Order: sequence, then C-alpha cells, then structure tokens
Amino acid sequence: MPQQVQIELTVPGEMRGRRLDQVLAELVNEYSRSRLQQWIRGGQVLLDGRLPQAREKVVGGEKVCINAVVEEQTTSEAEPITLDIVHEDADLLVINKPAGLVVHPAVGNPAGTLLNALLHHDARLAALPRAGIVHRLDKSTSGLMVVARNLASHKRLVEALQSREVKREYLAVVNSVLTAGGSIDAPIGRHPVDRKRMAVVSGGKESRTHYRVEERFRAHTLVRVQLETGRTHQIRVHMAYRHYPIVGDPVYGGRLRLPKSADEHVIAVLSGFRRQALHATRLSLDHPGRDERLSWQAEVPPDMTELVEALRYDARQHAGD
Repeated sequence: MPQQVQIELTVPGEMRGRRLDQVLAELVNEYSRSRLQQWIRGGQVLLDGRLPQAREKVVGGEKVCINAVVEEQTTSEAEPITLDIVHEDADLLVINKPAGLVVHPAVGNPAGTLLNALLHHDARLAALPRAGIVHRLDKSTSGLMVVARNLASHKRLVEALQSREVKREYLAVVNSVLTAGGSIDAPIGRHPVDRKRMAVVSGGKESRTHYRVEERFRAHTLVRVQLETGRTHQIRVHMAYRHYPIVGDPVYGGRLRLPKSADEHVIAVLSGFRRQALHATRLSLDHPGRDERLSWQAEVPPDMTELVEALRYDARQHAGD
C-alpha cells in the first residue's frame, strides 16, 4: 500500500551555502539521502514554491514542502504463513525464524518465504525495501531476526548494522573438542571454483567471528558465537576454516563424525540431524524510535535440543573411558 509523505520546514540560516539534498538529509533524517534526491528529481519537493535541483545551494530561510508517495518496493504476494513474533511495536518486529523457512524469494523459492509472511502480517511493509528485512539468516539456521516497520526505522537499523551496533549471538554444535574459545579474523568472499559457496579468500571482505566454549562432549563442542561482521555464511565458513565445522552443515560440514563406540540412539540423532546446528539465540540493539537498548533471547529449538541432549547422554555413558 503506497504511503503519503507530507512535510513542511524552513531551512535554518546556519545551513546557508549547502546543497539542498545535504540539508534535507539532515533535517528529514528518517529518509535516506538517495530517496530524498529521487523526490527532488521527481518534482515532489518544492523550494519556495518552485521545483529545485538537488545540488542547488540554499541561502537559509527558504520554505521546503515535500509531498511524496512511497511506492511499493516489492511485487511478492502476501501469504498466510505463521510467524513466531517475539516483539512488535510501531517501529520494528523481532521474529524467531524456524529452520527451513527461506528469508527472501529467489530462484527455486519464489514463494513461501519470510517476506511473504511479513506482507500478510502487515501490508504496509510492501512500501519498504525487502518488506523491512534488514539482515538475514540462512534457510536452515533458526533464531532471531529484526524487521523494520517504517522507512525511518529501516534507515536507522541498516546504519546500526553497518556500524556494528547490533549484537547477535548464536549457539552452534561443532565437530571436534575445543580446548578454549577464540576469534577468527579472516576475509570471506566467493569460492574461486564453486560460486554457490563462500570461502576464506585473499581479497575477500573483512570478517571477524568470536566464539567461546559453552559445553564439551566426547567428539563435539557446544559454542556461543558472536558476529562482529555479517558476511554470507560467515559462522559456517569461519568454523570450517578452523577445522571445527558445524554439525549437519550440508555445504561446509564435511563427513559425519561420530563419538567412538557411540550407541544406536546417539548415532541415530547425529545421522538424522540434516541442517546446520546453528541458532541465533540473542539479539541486542538500540531501538530506532526511542533512546532505549533492547535485548531478546530465543530458546534453542527442539531438534537442536535433542542433539545436545544426545551428546550429553553419550558423554555420561563414557565418563570413565
């Protein structure tokens, strides 16, 4: 549903000599500079009753009238898909995404995605880029995601992610027994041969991951991971790079690893876990509409809980080995 924007303001005298688009980006900071430039070019901004240029210098004291329409940004259809909403207010949504739900429509997944579900929950999200989705989780990763509900929140959340003010913590079960936590600082880019995969490559984007040991088992470790950057598949790539691939990861996990002399139950649980054992468990950010730091937690889903319990059981069974 298109949204109407009507704003009237006076250019402060101290902004004399600055470009109109720069002035508006400061005075109307709920909208991006590129969007304001589009409105100026499209004749949706008047300066003292006339159509100005984006690069035009102001003298101070001019009357600015913005009468714009925010058009729909997506052509995807709304679908009645159940959402696990952890938090909802006028500015944002926090969703606990289940494993198996794709975030964005794409080739192979044109429908049935989180974006389709969001459009059904709130039709106004069609006016936002990607229906307000500002970051993503892989299809088989579960856990917390934040979604903007208006343009101002979208802009501020994107900026917060870029400046690394949004904190995201994950729980993961990895192959191998880690002696201690650590950090991984290694650039990530497209795999040089398999373009569907990511890899640690020279010339890749700066990528940093921090991890600490939560619980050790006989052949696996439960780790808590914190992202400092947010590259595609970052945790999965970095942990595999350190030879601690995530259990069940179909792309980076390698062969199935079983504890020595594990019983049938443990083998069945490990063999049957067909997604990466990765869950976004904690999300912290500054609320985009008010001066408040907020934090949410999401419990580990049942399939991953069963995996951890099986590894604990195995550790107890072989405690004296």
